[in-house]
Amino acid sequence: MSYKLLKLLKNKWILLCLLATATPVNSAPLNSVVEQTLATNPDVLANINQHKARDQELRQARGGYGPSLEINGGYGIETSDNSTTRAAGGDETLTRREAGVQVRQMVFDGFATRSEVERQGARVEAATHTLMGTAEQVALRTVEVYLEVLRRQELLDLARANLETHQHTRDQITLRSRSGVSRKADVDQVTGRYALAMANVISEESNLADARSNYLRVTGELPEDLVLPDIENLPVPDTLEEAVDAAVAGHPTLKSAEADVQAAQAQQQAARNSLYPRIDLEAGQNWNQDIDGQPGDNNDSSIMLRMRYLLFASGKEQARRRQTAHLLDEAKEVRNNTRRQVVESIRLSWSQHQTQARQMDYLQQHKESTQRTLEAYRKQFNIGKRSLLDLLDSENELFDASRALVNTRFDYLFSRFRIQVGLGRLLDSLQLTVPGQAEMVAGK
Repeated sequence: MSYKLLKLLKNKWILLCLLATATPVNSAPLNSVVEQTLATNPDVLANINQHKARDQELRQARGGYGPSLEINGGYGIETSDNSTTRAAGGDETLTRREAGVQVRQMVFDGFATRSEVERQGARVEAATHTLMGTAEQVALRTVEVYLEVLRRQELLDLARANLETHQHTRDQITLRSRSGVSRKADVDQVTGRYALAMANVISEESNLADARSNYLRVTGELPEDLVLPDIENLPVPDTLEEAVDAAVAGHPTLKSAEADVQAAQAQQQAARNSLYPRIDLEAGQNWNQDIDGQPGDNNDSSIMLRMRYLLFASGKEQARRRQTAHLLDEAKEVRNNTRRQVVESIRLSWSQHQTQARQMDYLQQHKESTQRTLEAYRKQFNIGKRSLLDLLDSENELFDASRALVNTRFDYLFSRFRIQVGLGRLLDSLQLTVPGQAEMVAGK
């Protein structure tokens, strides 16, 4: 590999390091891609509709505090045989007409309405956090396919540069062989390495095509003019303990599980409502004609404070109370398991980030040392003090070192985003919101 090409490659990596902390100015920045993906992702849209459905259920529960208005009516044939009709000579058949209106206002229902409102409010809260968790995961997946396209583009560039280097070496050895300086075995050896370099290019082209397909599947569009994202707004906790505490306090999935526990507690409280009587204030007016065998109008008005108290229901209410107790225990265990998963995830993400940060320094040193070694080997080969095998091995070592550095750098970038998801802050870090989030906040 020529000194000019080596210098160009080195400068390219320096530029990559700078871009990793620079604000992108090209089209299709990561924030815009994630925003577009969230607006069209089926999982996010499904969770938005689930949240809206939960909100309507909460509105239904709150309706239990208000009055109800009922009207009724009837028309038909009635035959009556009672003391009144018998006194008049026997049974009486009349055309019966009924009409009525009734207003009912709950006064006390054993706190059933309050418990249901609390339960539905907790379910809305759980749906909100579930939506946020889904959006965070979709955003992370978008970041993953975004970075993977950039990674594969870089690896393809390296493979092509490696192929160019092997082509230069092959041409040099072929020319020497024709001049009688090199042996045929050298030509065969460099030809084989050139074929391997070509196979690497083909493999990376296929990998890039796969990465573009995955990008299309996740975002709905093919990648165009992607740039490395800004990571300045992706802070990482200084210690593992800080990361774990922040994750437990802010992860939306854990918040959703906690809201499910609150919903189960309210449901358990609602199951105890049968221990109390129900009291309603009822006012009604009826307009009837020809009823009970008496011709003419039969109207009445009433206003009543009515009590209903369930004394026995074949053990149904007792079984319901036991059921809700088990459901509460289930919700608590789900929350406890979710907490373990959140802690495990943030510990793994934080540890990987620290490992990759330490590795990059040494991989950069390895790559630079390999570059200097290759430069020296090429000069020594040109004056006959190094074998062709030494030169080819050194070229491959530089190629492998460069690939390792690219992969570790992109793994490091992705780990920064993974940590934000573990903390429940990815959308905030990207300065994005879930579609309709403002309406959700206003609805509270």
